[in-house]
Amino acid sequence: MKRISMALAVGSMVLLGGATACASTGGGATAAGAGVKPVAQTAGGQPEIVEVPAAVKVPGAARHIGTYQGRGVQIYGCTNGAWTLVQPAAIISDGGKPIALHSKGPVWTSTVDGSTVAATAVPGAAVQHPDAVPELLLKADTTSGKGLFANVTFVQRLNTKGGLAPKGACAAGDQTATPYTADYAFWAAN
Repeated sequence: MKRISMALAVGSMVLLGGATACASTGGGATAAGAGVKPVAQTAGGQPEIVEVPAAVKVPGAARHIGTYQGRGVQIYGCTNGAWTLVQPAAIISDGGKPIALHSKGPVWTSTVDGSTVAATAVPGAAVQHPDAVPELLLKADTTSGKGLFANVTFVQRLNTKGGLAPKGACAAGDQTATPYTADYAFWAAN
């Protein structure tokens, strides 16, 4: 099963053309994460300001580390005749340069300095969309290493596109990968 998941993830990344550009907004202190508006890149290459929904705002004072573009797949497996999420597999980029991998956990691992952050979705902190995976607020469980993700306390998944499970029934053992993009904003305590 692990080999199939990795093959799907790698194959999908190749088909999607790997990582593409998006955004980084530098690290300034902000109360409750309210002042930062992630920048996404539109199809025409022009920046688009994305408002952060209230349900996924970072609580309290926090320092914005950066917002980066994620492009990859959500891998689903068939369990009891229904599609269930197995794991994400995405490349996180800053201005077109790959800087991290996003995988099961969820975990983000810097390809620049090896630092990692694992996080869990905050209950009730989600914005559902009919055509995309939800926007989320995640609280860091653990971090490791020194570098980009060493001090992360919260992660926001914003501006989501695609990534939903297929509709309809499936056969036991089936797996599929659905392309998605999202902006990931990383925060540290002040």
